[in-house]
Amino acid sequence: MSDTVRVWRHIQQRYNLIGSKCTTCGKVFFPPRVICPDCRRKGNIENIKFSGKGKIHTYSVIRSPSDEFKTIAPYAVAIVELDEGAKLTAQLVDCDVDDIEIGDPVEMVFRKISEDGPDGVISYGFKFKIVK
Repeated sequence: MSDTVRVWRHIQQRYNLIGSKCTTCGKVFFPPRVICPDCRRKGNIENIKFSGKGKIHTYSVIRSPSDEFKTIAPYAVAIVELDEGAKLTAQLVDCDVDDIEIGDPVEMVFRKISEDGPDGVISYGFKFKIVK
């Protein structure tokens, strides 16, 4: 296994939804932060692993993408509000873009993000699918 691939596999944020939580005020953040913007120095930050479940806060359908994404168009990108409270941006998969509604429940899935050439390293990451 190449050293590059091995290094990426040891970065937990690549394969899990890792965020942070301020144990002082209870706010959660994604991506993780080292300082709570509200509590500042009084805050105590700890890493947490999110459940990967949430709901669609808002979304947009991309119908005229850049050349890199033409093969998957149209596709949807959503702001997902996780059950723990943090919000993140992710692509929605395995759904008809015309059937998406704000508030739909979603869960994280692990999918291919990109490929470095036809014989190159494949990058994987999280996307979300609607669960009804």
